[in-house]
Amino acid sequence: MLKVIRVILAVICLLAVTFLFLDFTGIGVRYFGWLAKWQFIPALLSTAVVPLAVLILLPFVFGRVYCSVLCPLGVMQDVISWVHRKVNRRHKFGYSRPLTLLRCVVLLLFVVALMLGLSRLAAFIEPYSEYGRIVSSLLRPAYIEVNNLIAANEAPDSYTFYNVDYYAALSAVVVGVVTLLVVGGLAWWKGRIYCNSVCPVGTILGYMSQFSLLKPVIDSSKCVKCGKCARECKASCIDAKNERIDYTRCVACMDCIGNCSTGAISYIHPSKKKDRKSEGDSTANDKGRRDFLTVSALLAATAAVKAQEKTVDGGLAEIIDKKKPVRRTRITPPGSKSHDNFYKHCTSCQLCVSKCSEGVLRPSVEAGTFMQPEMSYERGYCRPECTDCSQVCPVGAILPLDAAEKSAVQVGHAVWIRENCLPAVDGTSCGNCARHCPVGAITMIALKPEDPASPKVPSVNTERCIGCGACENLCPVRPFSAIYVEGHEIHRMV
Repeated sequence: MLKVIRVILAVICLLAVTFLFLDFTGIGVRYFGWLAKWQFIPALLSTAVVPLAVLILLPFVFGRVYCSVLCPLGVMQDVISWVHRKVNRRHKFGYSRPLTLLRCVVLLLFVVALMLGLSRLAAFIEPYSEYGRIVSSLLRPAYIEVNNLIAANEAPDSYTFYNVDYYAALSAVVVGVVTLLVVGGLAWWKGRIYCNSVCPVGTILGYMSQFSLLKPVIDSSKCVKCGKCARECKASCIDAKNERIDYTRCVACMDCIGNCSTGAISYIHPSKKKDRKSEGDSTANDKGRRDFLTVSALLAATAAVKAQEKTVDGGLAEIIDKKKPVRRTRITPPGSKSHDNFYKHCTSCQLCVSKCSEGVLRPSVEAGTFMQPEMSYERGYCRPECTDCSQVCPVGAILPLDAAEKSAVQVGHAVWIRENCLPAVDGTSCGNCARHCPVGAITMIALKPEDPASPKVPSVNTERCIGCGACENLCPVRPFSAIYVEGHEIHRMV
């Protein structure tokens, strides 16, 4: 029964988190947005007190149930491992020695990266962000293509389905494929080896779970040393020969309990175990306590620092795609407060990218901010009334804003490029940027004030401009707009 409950909860959580990344209607955020904030590292980086307190308390009570229920990457590995065993019924697991040195080194590097504000590097082994990149870069394009196919064949008077544009960055696809091959390949080969050798969250929770109130315990009086529990243990943590379980690697999946034919394994408090512990067990516990203290210190330190298709115009002329301008300063989303806050907290999970309905947010391809979201306005602009990205960010990189606050946050300012502007170059009347500026920061003035017939060109009030990118996106000049947004390192309210 324990295994059935665990599997049901794990499947529900996996499907909910997956839908959160796939959905473009807002339903996913409304019902499942809270799950993103209940992931361990996001809760830690955003200093979400209640989720973090519960997630830290869980391993001390139930063991590593977080890894087998809440963590989408962990559940994904279980699914892959389960499929492998269905395909190859002779595949069995077995006890293997823990790679303690590797686990500690990876955890140390991960914590140091977070403390130095290099979350973009730490994110490559952070489980929630890894899963987010896999889903948003590989599954989401396929999900949207299926939706668009249905929408294209729907009755003209039906609006159940509608066409949705999306942006699939090659770099994001490559990272998603590599992540899936590495994590999925290891899960196919040896179950939870990635969780118990590389994943920093698994290492942290593993050392905590040594002291859990409830854990699988082997009753020596009932155990016949058949080894079936070890062969079913995807964490490879059961030494059936010596009747020991490595609780730093046990993910409380309950597979061993469900497959023990003699009922020798129970999910109870260790004090109820009838047989006495050997001297070797005592030594192992001492080592576990030292490891736990080390991990606790590191954890405390971290918490303290905290296919785009071609389009045509009304005739058959191909519209040239807009190109990204060269910006001296990057643009970060409203609510991120500053470059420093954004880059220190962001783990590149791609949830905000998935939720951006205008296609403004996309993964960066630059070395210093690789895979972290950046704003650019070739496909749309940041509408002042839209607050989706700030509502879904689980790590505090983008803080929540309401519509009124969003429309007053200045993330950058518009810059006019005279040599690209139609009125300045050939005297054609335009004014598109001024007409569509949502805050009225652009005024059309005469290029030559002394000439009454002089064409009018835009003048930007940089104190009023919020950097939404409407002018850049809607400028008819291609491939480079005649007006573009230059970012601000520190945002301010206007």
